[in-house]
Amino acid sequence: MNRRAAVRSLVVGGAGSFFDRLFAGGKGDEQPSYTIHSEVRLVLLDVSVKSRGGGFVNGLSKDNFEVFEDGRSQRITVFDHNDLPVTAGILVDESRSMTPKRADVITAAETFIEESNPQDEIFVLNFNERVMPGLPGDMPFSGDLEQLRSALYRGVPQGRTALNDAVLSGLKQLELGHRDKKALILISDGGDNASEHNRREVLDMIERSIATVYTIGLFEPDDPDRDPGILRQLARISGGDAYFPEKPSEMVPVCRGIAKDIRTRYTIGYHPEDDKGRSSLRHIRVQVSAPGHGRIITRTRSSYRYDATKDQDAAKDQKEQ
Repeated sequence: MNRRAAVRSLVVGGAGSFFDRLFAGGKGDEQPSYTIHSEVRLVLLDVSVKSRGGGFVNGLSKDNFEVFEDGRSQRITVFDHNDLPVTAGILVDESRSMTPKRADVITAAETFIEESNPQDEIFVLNFNERVMPGLPGDMPFSGDLEQLRSALYRGVPQGRTALNDAVLSGLKQLELGHRDKKALILISDGGDNASEHNRREVLDMIERSIATVYTIGLFEPDDPDRDPGILRQLARISGGDAYFPEKPSEMVPVCRGIAKDIRTRYTIGYHPEDDKGRSSLRHIRVQVSAPGHGRIITRTRSSYRYDATKDQDAAKDQKEQ
């Protein structure tokens, strides 16, 4: 059985080059050899660790981390802190109200691309009342700055804001990517007022997705459609962060910081308990002990959906082999 089949049943995480390297017995920090079977489930977490002053805390080992699922301590079986390439999506609000902010948004998005891992695969979705791909139809992803810059300029500010539809489209496109880690960057100046899909659908898919979501809200104080709550919620559930710069020009350092955050996150994995009596929504907490670093601020996803059908699919796969 190949390694990709061995990790089909991931809950939060993805199969691919990361697992090929990890399970092949390559050199790394405390990486044991594994015997993998198709029924194995693995929860993968991207974990951001910062000092109180906002600096990234590097050089930690697996022993510095403790993971809790629904209050129960979990044994960490995967640990990595390399700059792994990601599949990333940039969702740009192109509603009419974004017109005066558009130049700053594009500059900030370009900064994110420039500061990202050169091996990242990136896409752009522009959205107003509709969601429109920025790249050509035969090019789902790109790592080329000029192609991505053209994708950012392809939108035309007009109409209202289908934010829910954009997030769902972005999450679906992330699933087509070839990188193990996924990230979504959402830039908007208002709440949803034009989507076919509702908020509950978006939150449900976030809980089932492996993506880390970063949101940037460019709100006017008197805007009746402003909805910072949904941006905070998307970031909190997925383990990302929500930013609310006072001026559009402040987005450049924000996007530079997001790119660095993605590149410096720790990857931690564990095998969850198969307890059919528990809720499918499982809550996660990661605790970090880092003597000498003062107060530590840790961010990772706060919950995920345990899909029992994946156990059934895995059992069926093994029976057929």
